[in-house]
Amino acid sequence: MLTQEDDVEIHALAARGWTKAAIARHTGRDRKTVAKYLDRSAGEQRAPVPSCIEPFRGYLEARFQDDPHVDATVLHRELLDAGFDRSYPTLVRELRRLELRPVCLVCQHRSGRAPTVEIEHPPGEEIQWDWLELDKTPWDEPAYVLVGALSHSGRFRAVFCEQMTFGHLAQAAHAILVGLGGTARVWRTDRMATIVIPGTDRLTVDAANIAKHYGVEIAVCPPRRAQRKGVVEKAIQYLTRSWWRTARVSSPAEAQTSLDRWSVEVADRRARPGGTVAEIGAGEPLRGLPALAYPAVITVQRTASRSALVALDGNRYSVPPQQAGRTVTVLGRVGDPMIRIVSAAGEVVATHRRAPAGAGQTIRTSEHAVLLEKAVLAAFTTDHSCARKANRPPGPRALAELARLAGHEQPPGQLVSLADYQQLADATTALAR
Repeated sequence: MLTQEDDVEIHALAARGWTKAAIARHTGRDRKTVAKYLDRSAGEQRAPVPSCIEPFRGYLEARFQDDPHVDATVLHRELLDAGFDRSYPTLVRELRRLELRPVCLVCQHRSGRAPTVEIEHPPGEEIQWDWLELDKTPWDEPAYVLVGALSHSGRFRAVFCEQMTFGHLAQAAHAILVGLGGTARVWRTDRMATIVIPGTDRLTVDAANIAKHYGVEIAVCPPRRAQRKGVVEKAIQYLTRSWWRTARVSSPAEAQTSLDRWSVEVADRRARPGGTVAEIGAGEPLRGLPALAYPAVITVQRTASRSALVALDGNRYSVPPQQAGRTVTVLGRVGDPMIRIVSAAGEVVATHRRAPAGAGQTIRTSEHAVLLEKAVLAAFTTDHSCARKANRPPGPRALAELARLAGHEQPPGQLVSLADYQQLADATTALAR
């Protein structure tokens, strides 16, 4: 059997006037083989060799009907018991060549290989939302980035958040809408727990209220259909590869500043058929925003430092010195300039005016400063710390309390010192003299 290259060569030599014998000597082939290929018509194709798995086709088709994902190693083991005498690579090659394994449309769609079509998004019609989760950051704490992308132009903005609670989502969403210059008519999201009640298709109360606040509709993607919000998925992919991998940041505030600058100077300047992303996005008829953001409550837990300070958004706020080292809860509403700090017992222990995020300010009230100074002075001492290996048995008061608890008037089994015995013996000897 000649290869395709050999076939082309002998036809080229024959076209130059070479005899069949000369071509056979030149190529090292038999003269009859050369004559056979030269006499074959141009459109004639050699009949394919029957496959070695042809006798087992019925069994393979039945197995694939039962389980389209059955592993080829299992099929090879079963066929060996049925008389198949070829290797595993041969079986895999023939299965692919004959295309016996049926296509699973569900898995093909999930892997992104299924046929798709571009969805037309009218200007100002839809904005897509999704979270970017960053497990490792330069500041050694996980971060969550809410990304909002306009479906028509692809213009997007993103905001760093500490958690993925509804309060953080509402605050970040308002900042994104301000950055985009308005809101689209429809908000499209996946089935995130802050939007959809788990196990149902119903919106949460908070999601319904924020939709009413901005006058929009919320469209939830079907389960396991991430391609439906492909605009924001691509935005997250682009943001991660183009900015995050090379961003020189050391804190959430620096990351947010760098991200905002990159979004305007790089992402918005991407070329599109109708102009840049910024130009197309500026032409979208977005709806105006309410005067105030949706007043969602942001709740975070913090451990007060030894200096009686609580960290929040790059700033530090004071609490009474009694809360130092304890866990407290910081409460704040989106758009509210004040924050409250609540103790573990549910008592409001501090109220502060909120400083700009990332400002690095330390806010301590005069009352907390006085209390902290008194606590520090009261605890000041030059004594050594207590010995850890000293012998300190229960004293008379503790033994009396123990006897009272046990129902005895006197401590049971009161011990007599040996020194007392020695003193009595000495007194007895003196009298005897």
